[in-house]
Amino acid sequence: MTSNSKILSFEVFPPTTQIGSTNLVKTLDSLRTLSPDFISVTCSNNNYDNIGDTTIKFADYVNNTLDIPAVAHLPAAYLDKAQVIEILERLKDKQIKKILALRGDISDEPMKDDFKFASDLVKFIKDYDDSFEVLGACYPDIHPESVNRVSDFHYLKEKVDAGCDRLITQLFFDNDSFYDFQERCAIAEINTPIFAGIMPVINRNQILRLLKNCNTPLPAKFIRILEKYEHNLIALRDAGIAYAIDQIVDLVTEDVAGIHLYTMNNANTAHSIHASISSLFTFCYIIKVM
Repeated sequence: MTSNSKILSFEVFPPTTQIGSTNLVKTLDSLRTLSPDFISVTCSNNNYDNIGDTTIKFADYVNNTLDIPAVAHLPAAYLDKAQVIEILERLKDKQIKKILALRGDISDEPMKDDFKFASDLVKFIKDYDDSFEVLGACYPDIHPESVNRVSDFHYLKEKVDAGCDRLITQLFFDNDSFYDFQERCAIAEINTPIFAGIMPVINRNQILRLLKNCNTPLPAKFIRILEKYEHNLIALRDAGIAYAIDQIVDLVTEDVAGIHLYTMNNANTAHSIHASISSLFTFCYIIKVM
């Protein structure tokens, strides 16, 4: 990969219905034509059976049918070491060697004791088989459970020191937050490549979910877009795509390591964005088997 190469990757989430699964396969087939460097597959919940039935299933399709490197999300708060080993072996059998190691969302049920923090999972994977490439999550606008920014960077540093190879940010809408985060990482000697997570907001339901579940600050410019076009479906879609493109152009101009697009399983949005930014990238496939 040349020094000016940038990574462009996509994220999809497994649906919970057969119709949704069929539609996701069509989405993935469409995303393939954009030649992403990898596609990550999330989990709809944190239990062991779900990870096997959905995440691994679609990561296998990405990796071995589409021949695009797949990243399997692995939230481990409700898994024990034996279950994680079984998942790792299933991934190895399918030649999936990239994992996004997560603690995962916490519900009312008690967590298991083996993986209380993502750093525990990162270290366990690396100790078990160092050939896995382990990615981690990070939060430019601070993790919602962190008591303060100092604590947030302390735990991020632990995760990187445990063996995390790359970082992908939670979504953000203010690039200055990302640049400030990068500087703080450098000061903390966190030198792992950081991919910027970008989510194009294209409909009202996304807005409502963001306002309810996300602690990411919304810039005044973004709020004005939402207020003006909230009830105009076409205008909001176009404005949301334009806002994401503007973010990406700025980030690539400032030499971000990579862009990770949260597609929300919408191939049309990804194609619209790609048409405007593809010339900014020197595409380079990540070798599938390290």
